[in-house]
Amino acid sequence: MALFRCLAIALTLSFSSCYLSTPSSATTSDGFLQCLSEKIPSELIFTPDSSNLFNDVLVSTIRNLKFLTNTTVKPICVVTVTDASHAQAAVQCGRMNGVRLRVRSGGHDYEGLSYLSKRPEVFGVIDLAKLRAIAVSTDEGFPMAWVDSGATIGELYYTISKNNPEVAFPAGTCPTIGVGGHFRGGGMGMLLRKYGLSIDNVVDAKLVNANGNLLDRMAMGEDLFWAIRGGGGESFGIVVSWKVSLVKVPSKVTVFNIAKPLDQGTIDVLTKWQHVAPALPSDIIVRVMVQGQQAIFQSLFLGTCDELVPTMTSRLPELNVTKADCSEMSWLESAAFINFGNNDTAALLNRSSTGASGFVKIKSDYVRRAIPKGAWKKIFSLFRMDGAGLVILEPHGGFVGTIPASATPYPHRSGVLYNIQYIAFWSAKDDGSTAKSWVNNFYDFMGQYVTKSPRGVYVNYRDLDIGENVVVNDMSTFDSGKVWGEKYFGGNFQRLAAVKRAVDPTDYFRNEQSIPPLPQCN
Repeated sequence: MALFRCLAIALTLSFSSCYLSTPSSATTSDGFLQCLSEKIPSELIFTPDSSNLFNDVLVSTIRNLKFLTNTTVKPICVVTVTDASHAQAAVQCGRMNGVRLRVRSGGHDYEGLSYLSKRPEVFGVIDLAKLRAIAVSTDEGFPMAWVDSGATIGELYYTISKNNPEVAFPAGTCPTIGVGGHFRGGGMGMLLRKYGLSIDNVVDAKLVNANGNLLDRMAMGEDLFWAIRGGGGESFGIVVSWKVSLVKVPSKVTVFNIAKPLDQGTIDVLTKWQHVAPALPSDIIVRVMVQGQQAIFQSLFLGTCDELVPTMTSRLPELNVTKADCSEMSWLESAAFINFGNNDTAALLNRSSTGASGFVKIKSDYVRRAIPKGAWKKIFSLFRMDGAGLVILEPHGGFVGTIPASATPYPHRSGVLYNIQYIAFWSAKDDGSTAKSWVNNFYDFMGQYVTKSPRGVYVNYRDLDIGENVVVNDMSTFDSGKVWGEKYFGGNFQRLAAVKRAVDPTDYFRNEQSIPPLPQCN
């Protein structure tokens, strides 16, 4: 049977293979909570018996209102850890008492799997929001930072830039995203064409493994270190902090937002943009947001307006970029501008600035061959339908495309023109059926123009529609995981499963789309 196929992958794993014994069926959640109370300060543990505090903590960083329902399977507790030792204790208590853990940093998991379950299950949540220290240093002349997983992208940007305004880090555009969740899947942002993904700039990490041991890169070994950088880190343990290599930026960068209504040649611009954007100099990124009957072209350039305009005029004259479209500012100000539309950098520190305000469903794709002009006409007609949402196009190329697909679990590298994010949203006034139908129909239509065999999906835009694990004998099966896993990770999925077998063979760190252990050879 396919389930028992064996993959010959050489692993050099430098950690203990001993694991806690499987808990007996007699163990209960009460035992787990008692264990926690003996090892972790009580003020950090919230249970449904904690009056209204449990619910307040649970919903504090939920970004998608569709998960705030009475039918949602909720945890038996939330532990707001303030030290790595608390995460270690939680794992040890969980293993002894048969209670699994889910880990939340910023609450942006698109399917909510960091803090809820789609199936009946007894589990606890480790909330890392209070574990948010950021320490900037210089290591052999290179700027570095240790950042805890509970820090937000906005806090990371603000801290490193205030330390040195000509230093930055390549990560996402939404400032309330938690570092831990962002890095687990790659970390796309406005600097990916110049410096790659977030994970391409991670040089060390501290992880609590399935034994409750705290490991750094040397202790965990290169295979596990490879896996947590883009392979869905929650499958292998709890990453409590990351050491990142910071990057250089000029004192002034240039941004622009140019809106092109459909009747102003938008289809012509988009058709050509597909070829131009991935081939621009790596210090320029031009992404596109399509909504209604217009497209907004948003750019960050690591240089001045006087340098940018001639390049854009030469490469994409149809967009008609002028000096009046440009704004020069610091890199930190650009991070605020891209998200808020102004350069209020203090807003980057507001952990609730982009909190839950609606109901959303998100899907994603990758494009390797430009979509023909005629198809763009059809695409814009889809935006006239009821429930129409938003589509974001993120160009690749540049440095991110030079890294081998197997260098990290993120495989969408050379030859990728751009990523597509489809966003449907609705309010509490309706059941969302119209919006969800729109995004599903849009996704089905786009199938003919995007990657195939497998149809690539960005793991940070998690989508349970592409598959869920099947659990047999208390283990996620490899074959069920392969259905969705190869869409996220391509050929890297099998290596991820091999690492999982080596570091968590009992499948303790498990959710509906966690990496399953690779089956042993017969």
